[in-house]
Order: sequence, then structure tokens, then C-alpha cells
Amino acid sequence: MKSILIAATVSLAVSLLVTPYLIKFFSRHGFGQEIRNDGPQTHLKKRGTPTMGGIAIIIAMWAGYGVTVIVQRSTGQGGPTASGWLLLYLTTGLGLVGFLDDFIKLRRERSLGLTKRGKLIGQIGVSLVFGVLALMFRNADGITPASTHLSYTRGLTWLSFGLVGFVLFAVLISVAWSNGVNLSDGLDGLAAGFSVMVLGTYVFICFFQFRNTCNAAAALGCYQVRDPLDVAVVAAAALGGCIGFLWWNAHPARIFMGDCGSLALGGLFAGLSILTSTELLMVVVAALAVVQSVSVMMQVAVYKRRKVRLFKMAPFHHHFEVIGWTETTVLVRFWLLAAISAALGAGLFYGEWLARGGS
Repeated sequence: MKSILIAATVSLAVSLLVTPYLIKFFSRHGFGQEIRNDGPQTHLKKRGTPTMGGIAIIIAMWAGYGVTVIVQRSTGQGGPTASGWLLLYLTTGLGLVGFLDDFIKLRRERSLGLTKRGKLIGQIGVSLVFGVLALMFRNADGITPASTHLSYTRGLTWLSFGLVGFVLFAVLISVAWSNGVNLSDGLDGLAAGFSVMVLGTYVFICFFQFRNTCNAAAALGCYQVRDPLDVAVVAAAALGGCIGFLWWNAHPARIFMGDCGSLALGGLFAGLSILTSTELLMVVVAALAVVQSVSVMMQVAVYKRRKVRLFKMAPFHHHFEVIGWTETTVLVRFWLLAAISAALGAGLFYGEWLARGGS
């Protein structure tokens, strides 16, 4: 527990201190967000707000994790693990793809950065390496960071993807989650606040798995995951980074996280679900991103077929702005829905453990 607290505290402090520096730096160099003309008209006043604030979250995450590892080493405890490094890689790699997208937008002064194909190639490339490496690095018990089985709260032994199938699955959900969180980043503080709830839930899940890891004396219902404590440390570091960033990103935002932050956080969600064997559970915990993605797909499908719009505007949160809800009202209500889904996910996780004989 001490390692988790250190990671969260350090990353919170770093994020709080680094974000205002980024605001000044980006403002001085004219790195302001371009706003879509076809979006909600109330958002046009946000044009010029500094973006790429996700850099602060990534820096804070690395700082929190790094300090924790140093403390662990100095006290003779564990250290960095393959799972921790893989999670940091996937988060940072997709964050870099988002950074390139944001940078192109700023240099060319337009609301579109990388082409859809270019962004997808970057996402697939980073995720492909993660999927391959996640099946390597066996520990003393022969457990790899990821399992080839589909999972809910633990691997489903009756449904295996196989090696190649798993790598493709890892790419699919990494791209899906990074895009899902990206679509949720449309209101001041929405993506950051939503991420805090998801990451808080996964700190609990990872720590619970650590306390109930399978070993010779383990009770019924234990978890066969490789490095749950180190994964919890990374999640806690990202959690602290998001809270610190949210201090400056809350409405009215002084900085946006940009694709740099949203793609990174989406990758983090995907990595957490894979490394904790909870891919299906993540759909419940982070249901807000699922709803946002589905709203866009439904809007496109209905419009292509019937030439009518199912919603006033997609993603879903913009629909409520268009019909008259204030941005703050949409934000708070979506936060409440995100909190409910995160709590439900935690409850389902704990309930499954009890059903297997835990106590």
C-alpha cells in the first residue's frame, strides 16, 4: 500500500507543478486548440486554449513510478517488473501518436491532425509490439504478463485466442479504447475526471489481486496474474497525474489534454484490462467511453442508410449541449454516470471473488 501512496502523491505533485508551466509555454508559442466550426457554437470561445496537456499526465506518471521504484530498491523491496514497463510503454507509445496528431494540428492551424490512416497505423504499430511482448517474460511460476484467454475477472479457460489471435485481440482493444477515450474528451474535465474514476477502480482491483495472488497457501478464488502490485503502482501514478491535471482542466479549462492525453489514457485502460485479466470487466468500469463510441457508430450508420441524424450531434455529450444543457450540467451528470459504472465494475469484481469461495 505504501508504494501505491508514494506513486499517487509524487505524480499528483508533479502534475500540479508541470501543468501551469505547460500552459505558459504553449501560450507563449501560440500552441492553442483549433475548434471545429461544425461543433457546438458555445465551444468557439475556447479557440486558442493551450492543448497537449496530456504531456503533464505522462510525465507525472513516469515520475510517480520512478520515485516509487527508487524507494522500493532503497528499502530492499521489489522493483520494476515486465508488466509495469509494458504498461508504461503502451501508454507512452499511444501518447506519442496523439502528440504527433496534436502537433500537426497546431503547426497547420486546423482541427484535423494526422490522417485517419496515419493515426491508425501508429496505434496498430504500438499495440502490436505490446501484444507480442506481453506473451514473453515468464516469471518463476511460468506466468507471462498477459494470458491468451479472454477474461472477465480472471481468464476464461474455455476460450483461448491462441498466440496470434491474442496479439490481434490486444491490437483491437488498444485501438478501440484509445479512440473511445479520445471521443470522450470533448468537455472541460470530462475525460480527466472519468479517467480518475476508472483508474481508482483499477488501483483497488490490482491491489486486491496482489493480496489474493495464487500460491501454495492461497485461498480458493485467488488470482493468477503476474505483477499486480506493480500494475497498481502504475495505475496510481496515472491517477495522481490525472487529478493534478484536472485542477487546471476543470471548467473553464486553462489547458486541454489533447489527443496526446486521451490516446495515452485509452491505451492505459486497454493495458490494465489485459494485464489484470479483466478485458470484459473494463467494458463495465469504463462504460462511458463505450457509450460515446457506440453513439458515433450509430450516428454514422443511421445517417448513411437513412440520411437522418439519430442525435443532434455525436459524440453523445454534444447532443445534450445542442438541446440546451449547459456544459457544466452535462459534465457533472456524465461524471455521475461514470462513477456509477466504475462502482458497479468494482462490485462485480468483488462479487465474483465471493462466489468462488473468497471471504
